[in-house]
Amino acid sequence: GVGNGRIALPIARHGVAVTGIDHSTAMLADLRERLAAEPSDVRTRVRARRGDMRRVRLGRRFPLVICPFNAAQHLYTRVDVERFFARVAAHLAPRGLFVADLTVPSLVDLMRKPGRAYPAPRFRHPTAGEVVSYRERYDYDCVRQIMFVTSEFEPVGHAERGWVVPLAHRQFFPREWEALLHYAGFVVERVEGDFHGGPLDRTSDVMVWYARRRG
Repeated sequence: GVGNGRIALPIARHGVAVTGIDHSTAMLADLRERLAAEPSDVRTRVRARRGDMRRVRLGRRFPLVICPFNAAQHLYTRVDVERFFARVAAHLAPRGLFVADLTVPSLVDLMRKPGRAYPAPRFRHPTAGEVVSYRERYDYDCVRQIMFVTSEFEPVGHAERGWVVPLAHRQFFPREWEALLHYAGFVVERVEGDFHGGPLDRTSDVMVWYARRRG
C-alpha cells in the first residue's frame, strides 16, 4: 500500500531504499509526481510498481516488509489474508521482519446508526482549496466484519458541488490478528499500542504488530 509515498518518501530521505506496491494507478501517478520534486538520491532509492498485495512476485527478498496505515484492512476475506501473508513470507529474507499497523475496532463506531450523518467541524480542504462542511455515515456489516464509511464533503454555500468518498475497512480484533499470524506461520515478536513503543491496552486506537516467519 505504498500509495503516493506519504510513508515511503520520508524513509527514502533517511537513506533507506524502498520498493513499494500499490493497486491504485492514480496513487502511483501521484507518487511519481512527488518523486520528481525530490533530490536525485531520494528518487533513486524508491521503486514503485502496480500490483496486488495478494499476488505480487518481485523475485527478491527483503529484511523488512511493512504494511502501514490500515492497508491490511482492505483484505476482506480469510482467503485474502492468507494469500497476503503467503506473499509477505515469500518476500522476507531469513530473520526478516514483518510490521503492520491496524486500527483497533471502536465499539462506538461499530454501533453508529446506519443512515445517520455524523458531522465534524468545517475545515479548509487541502486540494479543493476552500472551506467545506464534513460529515460521515457508518454502516457496519457484523457478519463480514466490514465497516463501510461514506465521507461527505460540501463547499460552504455551494451544496451542488458536494462530493462523497467511500471507504470499506475490514475490522480485525487484536486476538484475531494474532491468530491469523500464527496460523500463517508467523511468530509475533511484539505488539505496541501506539507509534512510540507504548503498550497495547484498552485505551489504544492503533495496534502495531512485529512478526517473523516461524523457523
